[in-house]
Amino acid sequence: MAVYRPHEFAVLIGKSTSTLRRWDREGRLPAKRGKGNQRYYIDEDIAIALNLESPSKKGKTVVYYRVSTQVQKADLEHQRQALETYAVNAGIAVDDWIKDLGSGLNFKRKNFLNLMKEVRMGEISHIIIAHKDRLCRFGFEFIEEFCSWYGCSITVVNQLTLSPQQELVEDLLAIIHCFSSRLYSLRKYKTEIKKLIEMEESV
Repeated sequence: MAVYRPHEFAVLIGKSTSTLRRWDREGRLPAKRGKGNQRYYIDEDIAIALNLESPSKKGKTVVYYRVSTQVQKADLEHQRQALETYAVNAGIAVDDWIKDLGSGLNFKRKNFLNLMKEVRMGEISHIIIAHKDRLCRFGFEFIEEFCSWYGCSITVVNQLTLSPQQELVEDLLAIIHCFSSRLYSLRKYKTEIKKLIEMEESV
């Protein structure tokens, strides 16, 4: 992986270092940071930089649809059919259809991460989803803002949350399990600390 200093990268893309600093401040092309907070760039940043200066270049229009489990495959197909109908009626040409399997609480879904990577590379200009929670159960506003930094908009066909009841229950149980595990750990540490204090006092 090639590494470029700011002045080297500026020459490579035909811009000034002041432009790079501005893009860094605006979050449009954040510089990497090394030892001593020294800024640098890598090969992956080249495509992003060129896309920032090419507003006429249109990225792909992508439809993303998701369910949490294999049991919900029927709902996955229903999502696609509804989104196909929407795209046809709206006269939108879809370049790619991306389906995913996994909880909306899981931000490590393979196809979701690939989608975000393509957005960051400037390869996607429009994402269409059935509901906000198809991208993520929480934090949709951040995802939407992140996409806007790279010239990508998100269309939510239905603003209502219409996830299957079973899926919603599973996500809520996952949240409860997460917090209960943390509480258990805190109680465990509290007990250990109490024992140490008692041992110290008995010496």
